[in-house]
Amino acid sequence: MPTVGVEDLKDGDFLLDVREDDEWKAGHAEGALHIPISEFVARYGELTEAAPQDGRVHVICRSGGRSAQVTTYLVQQGIDAVNVDGGMQYWSAVGRPVVTDDGQPGFVL
Repeated sequence: MPTVGVEDLKDGDFLLDVREDDEWKAGHAEGALHIPISEFVARYGELTEAAPQDGRVHVICRSGGRSAQVTTYLVQQGIDAVNVDGGMQYWSAVGRPVVTDDGQPGFVL
């Protein structure tokens, strides 16, 4: 499965967060698209509308397990998708910003 490290992500890379609502509300990467894995298949069209046409989809969850499942699915659909290794836990650990919906500092649940 294609994987990238948090340190390889650049500002402006398209990020899909597949954690559940309570995790998202606690804190997330600014600008990420949120589609919980439990709703992913039903809301798949939201991703195809939002994702860059010829760009890569970086999929993230708390630690990498759920995002790996979604990445596998997306690759099977012909989408250039990669799993973000270590997930939001690693994102936060290396000092990348975690925010709430109102832009305040958040945390990884």
